[in-house]
Amino acid sequence: MKFKDRVIRGWDAFSSRDPVLPFDRYGSGSSNPGHKTYRKYTSSSFAAAIFNRIALDTSMTTILHVKIDEKEDITPIQSKLSNCLSLEANIDQTSIQFMQDIVYSMFDEGVVAVVPVVTTKNPDITEAYEIEQMRVGRIVQWYPQHVTVRLYNERTGNQEDITVPKALTAIIENPLYAVINGPNATLKRLLSKMAILDENDEQMSAGKLDMFIQLPYAVRTDVQRASAEKRIADLELQLSKNKRGIAYSDVTEKVTQLTRPINNNMFEEVDRLNTQFYNQLGLTENVLNGTASESEMRTYYTRTIDPIIENIILEFKRKFLTKTARTQGQTLEAYRDPFKLVPISQIIELGDTFRRNSIATGNEVRKLVGMKASSDPRADELYNPNIADSNQQTPQATGSLTPPDESSSPNQNE
Repeated sequence: MKFKDRVIRGWDAFSSRDPVLPFDRYGSGSSNPGHKTYRKYTSSSFAAAIFNRIALDTSMTTILHVKIDEKEDITPIQSKLSNCLSLEANIDQTSIQFMQDIVYSMFDEGVVAVVPVVTTKNPDITEAYEIEQMRVGRIVQWYPQHVTVRLYNERTGNQEDITVPKALTAIIENPLYAVINGPNATLKRLLSKMAILDENDEQMSAGKLDMFIQLPYAVRTDVQRASAEKRIADLELQLSKNKRGIAYSDVTEKVTQLTRPINNNMFEEVDRLNTQFYNQLGLTENVLNGTASESEMRTYYTRTIDPIIENIILEFKRKFLTKTARTQGQTLEAYRDPFKLVPISQIIELGDTFRRNSIATGNEVRKLVGMKASSDPRADELYNPNIADSNQQTPQATGSLTPPDESSSPNQNE
């Protein structure tokens, strides 16, 4: 292929290798590529629920490709990168699913890679290219200037390993790595304690009677010990065959039932680690069950969601926007509705304050409440409705002493 054709032609991350012959009309079948099989914390419903909550809240943030001029005015750019971040990341994932995949995979792996799999031009040859599709992959090998990433190939339907340059790949590390993925992370200790607690619960609920049988003879020799084991087996057989669970014993035998297990403080240790893990993540149980107050939600977004979003956006700026684009004022901005957590009564008070101080127009306030825009032209103007407009003519009061216009009288003498 000629150099000009290589530059103009659209580029695929998998096209640089040997061509893959189609298996049939539709290609090879596979599982849903949008739902990955995570390796570490999927088996723990506790960790999976927290990761899914944080990933879902992060994906609700809108990321736009914008341009900021010298007056700090922001203008959205209708680019293919903006389309990936606000509508469709690839053929299998929307922008919300894509962002949720990034965050959940980042929690599960500790670090993930976002690879532009389809671009308008070859990024190895020119920087004047646009990203059409992106995918999240797991890094399986590190090199000085490259990484090997396991990605889903939509042409073959399989997970395949490709080596890509670091300069063209967004490598996103978990900002909460020490809490979740570190060697001595609080989450690992918590899951280990919870596994031990679950094992103890299974042993307690396994149908054991937890009792002692005092035999009328000493159990010291092998013959006496075998006789005692035979007696225990006989009692087990009686209890298993009787539908009421009743067995008989000799008059000289004494049965002692254990009323409670020995306390090892395992539950208190799990509860302490659970509280410590929540505090280190910046969330509470009320955030997960939907009863958190405004201050709790503000702390949760400030300490947990915002660092994750800023980490992702900064890496996208560094890898997916060229130096020329950044010099021209192009950047990526995150937008989140600040009034989602505010009650309607407070929004009405804020709307009145915004209008009186000429901060927002009437239609902008109506949009916050969820109402349709008004057709009144003044609804798009900044003014204080509580102050009379000087441009409007003030009507004269009734009974004014202003003399009538003499020219308007038909005959003054009469």
